[in-house]
Amino acid sequence: MHRFHSARLHAKLWNIRALIGALSLLAAAAACTPSEKAVDGDAGKARFGPARFADLPGWAADDHSAALDTFLKSCPPLIRHGAGTLGSAADWARVCAMAEQVAAAMPAGSGLEPRTAARLFFERHFEPLAVAGADGAANGLITGYYEPELRGARQRGGVYTVPLYLRPPDLVAVDLGRFDEELKGKQIAGRVVQGRLVPYHDRARIERGALNDRKLELVWVDSASDAFFLHVQGSGRVALRDGTILRVGYAGTNGHDYSSIGRTLIQRGAVPREQMSMQAIRAWLAANPAEGAALMRTNKSFVFFREHTGPGPLGALGVALTPERSIAIDRRRFPLGMPVWLDTVLPGPEAVP
Repeated sequence: MHRFHSARLHAKLWNIRALIGALSLLAAAAACTPSEKAVDGDAGKARFGPARFADLPGWAADDHSAALDTFLKSCPPLIRHGAGTLGSAADWARVCAMAEQVAAAMPAGSGLEPRTAARLFFERHFEPLAVAGADGAANGLITGYYEPELRGARQRGGVYTVPLYLRPPDLVAVDLGRFDEELKGKQIAGRVVQGRLVPYHDRARIERGALNDRKLELVWVDSASDAFFLHVQGSGRVALRDGTILRVGYAGTNGHDYSSIGRTLIQRGAVPREQMSMQAIRAWLAANPAEGAALMRTNKSFVFFREHTGPGPLGALGVALTPERSIAIDRRRFPLGMPVWLDTVLPGPEAVP
């Protein structure tokens, strides 16, 4: 749970020095032995092996009380749904109850410094597993998540001409795993036409008016490229003309596959691979508005939003993300809510515009 990507970091790639471990429940704390299953199995391209807390670089120096607070945010959905092979709902209810006890005792003076008490909680109730790729490599890349802020208005007018849409009522999301166990984790989306599920409108059709006159506009913003990057991030803030802030969150997608316009620019030779970044994409879009509009439409994926009034932004688990303590995972390989220790290097101030 160390060095999770921040809700305020600008998107930037940097090297991971080592990726050591999804923490799984100890057999003593759970009815099953998920750690053994994880070691023996192969979750997609991820491989698991035994490790020790002493193997985790920086473990002793981390603020484990902050990690405990973040873990507790994940407890309600874990208690409701469990985590598959890494513990049932009842297993997680017991562990989360112990976490609550540790957190509650901290202000009262349990005799242990809060960071130490939290560290001992993780060491007593969790077991570290080393995570590596299929080739055994422990190094990789990580991207930083940030919460973008756009300028907008509730009503269309002036420079505010680009809509952010609510989820359309006719959008149907299908969990294929409910029909075939081998398709677990896969989803499709579409709309029903004459009794048949067909693909939903792609980005180009939506931008050309497929959703016009349906009263689905949540807010209007002043930049098509800003709206595009908001779709990539999935949530953000819109500064309205009256000075208030509207927070918007992910409400669904049209079901089309996402394609990277940055990769397309590299393939076209428009931006050298070594110079590629979000800032380079933005600069190219600003310098080539007509070509930029066409380029963005090559990404057929389109995201719908909802107004979010509570803490945020929300992650896939439905709880608020914590800066430098929340991380995106592939749910086909890791259950949502699992504590993860990530040893990486945050970009310096010069990397953040």
